[in-house]
Amino acid sequence: MIRLILASASPARLAVLRSAGIEPIVRVSDVDEDAVARALGPAAAPETVVTELARAKARAVLDRLNAESGPLGADHVIVGCDSMLFIHQTLQGKPPTTAAARERWQSMAGSSGQLLTGHCVLRPDGAGTHADAAACSTTTVHFGSPSAAELDAYLASGEPLQVAGAFTLDGLGGWFVDRIEGDPSSVIGIGLPLMRSLLARVGVGVADLWTGR
Repeated sequence: MIRLILASASPARLAVLRSAGIEPIVRVSDVDEDAVARALGPAAAPETVVTELARAKARAVLDRLNAESGPLGADHVIVGCDSMLFIHQTLQGKPPTTAAARERWQSMAGSSGQLLTGHCVLRPDGAGTHADAAACSTTTVHFGSPSAAELDAYLASGEPLQVAGAFTLDGLGGWFVDRIEGDPSSVIGIGLPLMRSLLARVGVGVADLWTGR
């Protein structure tokens, strides 16, 4: 069995992988996301931003593990992800404050945006190098219009502050999503169809990752 190392603290990504038969090793990258985005510059396409953030997270974890215990072998793959909402020509991550989340929802309500999730898969070879496959999944999200009382309650829950775009599909925020066009697992945080394709590019089949196989 090949072990998957998830370079993310996201409980939603962990839940998606577990539901799909994988018990990952979790290692948080601690990448400075703002610094990575600044280095890309303001002209970088939104898809490039999330994909490069995902790559930076995966590489940071791989470098740390290589430094701690020597070069990892091909019996591991490292996966990094990053999600942001592109709406009204603005790329949005997690809102910094409750007031910011309120402003976002007042703008998002009744509108549509694209939830972009960058994915990067690294497969080490035991000699200090690795195969690299990365891409972005794009899903259109059509938002409903919560009432004032519903929005107050949602903001009070704290959930919008913990997630990209200030909403979830699989939590309380799902009440305020009218529909999506695309991959629901990608909106939650890690797209299984895209992951399957990226894993294949580095020579790994999904069944190789299933727990107990």
